[in-house]
Amino acid sequence: MIKFEYNNSSIDDRMIFDLDEKVKECHKWIEENKEKEDEFLGWVDLPVNYDKEEFRRIKKAAKKIQKDSDYLIVIGIGGSYLGARAVIEAIKGCFDSMIPCDERKTPKIIYAGNNLSPNYLHDLLELIAEKDVSINVISKSGTTTEPAIAFRILREAIETKYGVDEAKKRIYVTTDKNKGALKSLATEEKYETFVIPDNVGGRFSVLTAVGLLPIAASGINIDMLIKGATDARDKYSDQDVKFNDCYKYAVIRNLLYNSGKRIEILANYEPSLHYITEWWKQLYGESEGKDEKGIFPAGVDFTTDLHSMGQYIQDGNRNLIETVICIDESKESIILAEDKENIDGLNYLAGKDLDYINKKAMEGTIEAHVNGNVPNMKITIEELDEENLGHLIYFFEKACAISGLILGVNPFNQPGVEEYKKNMFRLLEKPGYDK
Repeated sequence: MIKFEYNNSSIDDRMIFDLDEKVKECHKWIEENKEKEDEFLGWVDLPVNYDKEEFRRIKKAAKKIQKDSDYLIVIGIGGSYLGARAVIEAIKGCFDSMIPCDERKTPKIIYAGNNLSPNYLHDLLELIAEKDVSINVISKSGTTTEPAIAFRILREAIETKYGVDEAKKRIYVTTDKNKGALKSLATEEKYETFVIPDNVGGRFSVLTAVGLLPIAASGINIDMLIKGATDARDKYSDQDVKFNDCYKYAVIRNLLYNSGKRIEILANYEPSLHYITEWWKQLYGESEGKDEKGIFPAGVDFTTDLHSMGQYIQDGNRNLIETVICIDESKESIILAEDKENIDGLNYLAGKDLDYINKKAMEGTIEAHVNGNVPNMKITIEELDEENLGHLIYFFEKACAISGLILGVNPFNQPGVEEYKKNMFRLLEKPGYDK
């Protein structure tokens, strides 16, 4: 389902196998601790140990949202929305949200609570003014500033629109099972509620209700998404790095990091994969960026960014790694026709499929970057569907855990993100933050 190639990485098998014992040590730690609530390893067996009853309720709620809503507003930030958005845009394509509501079978999925811009929220409120709307607010605590502000404003808007009782039927809460401000509100107001598992961190939560409810509401088959992740869980359970491509990716990243490569660029050649990159950036940035360590995760959308970032990647600071996601089989086929005038000089491409041209651009770019001393790895997935995306998500999650442990950091906490919040709260004069 996934093919991992590293022949252009400057790392050979001998170098990888030299870290075999370290990999086995990291693998053993995960296996021995995955049942512990406080280690945030619940994602490891999630594809087979998920709550089947909640999964059924997710699909039922998704059908209700599809029936009564033109828009589903997903309120969340970071891992509370990036995974869902990544899957939805990868599967549904770049222009799905532009299809008029009266021509759709599923609601448009739009996002709030991921910024503090009044202009963004004002424009969103104008967009939904004459449309039927449901809300899925996602927050472990309910007090994270961006989603909490958005929920307060949007809740008031739909209560005004529908009345309090009807609005309650259109609000879906994904939060802590037992505690927190949002859980208390959901219980008091009797909102339908789904659980963020205690042992799954936000950036690993796309295959929980956090991601699955909006993904299902968009019309995507979440059974096949879970199947792909289940297959990946089985495939990447081997402790021997020789037989585990997921672990090879983690090892190669660390070997290149130790050789001075400090930035990894995740490149794609399909615009609909843009948010897969955004999700990946959070996954690796929050997991590895600690103790003044870690590869900085960056992303590019090729061939578009070859015309903006291509020069730097080719000739700039040689501290870069490039990992390419390649889709083996394109969903669509467009054949370039011959033009009698040939003013643009493109007749040499006549009769060729655009996907073929795109892949030759990819191959040429990889060759150029490797010749320019940018080590390259390539991850090829068969096609852009639910099963393959579920597999890819689990591949990156497992590799991230192993990579962080090899690096010597805890991949499952994020102490640094609290620092800016303290300063923001002080400047906003929040009680308790006056010093």
